[in-house]
Amino acid sequence: MDNIIYVGIGGFLGANARYLLSLWTDALLAPRWGSFPYGTLTVNVLGSFGLALFGVWFSARAGMPPQMRLLVGAGFFGAFTTFSTFATESVAIFNDDAVGPPLLNIILNNALCLLGVLAGSTLGRRLFGGV
Repeated sequence: MDNIIYVGIGGFLGANARYLLSLWTDALLAPRWGSFPYGTLTVNVLGSFGLALFGVWFSARAGMPPQMRLLVGAGFFGAFTTFSTFATESVAIFNDDAVGPPLLNIILNNALCLLGVLAGSTLGRRLFGGV
């Protein structure tokens, strides 16, 4: 039961961080560059980077309690990133009879999230050693 509490606390923090960052990002970028799911793209890329960085940091510390992985990994980053919102927004853009923006959204989310994982892992290895 304790593990559920750790995931729940991390999830609460991650979901609220995602919501606030998405609002801020969309408010900042949409007036300049037009309607696009900037907030979701931002949290997915930052979350991919952060989870990879945390994974390397966690694995480099043998004495770290496993509850920390649940709190930060499954909880915070699990709720911070959002594949379902990405998918829903991509389909909604397709329904607007535009092909370019949804394809751009799909390509950017996949490519930048993979690059985020690579960057987070690389930075983590340089900072913390480990895997």
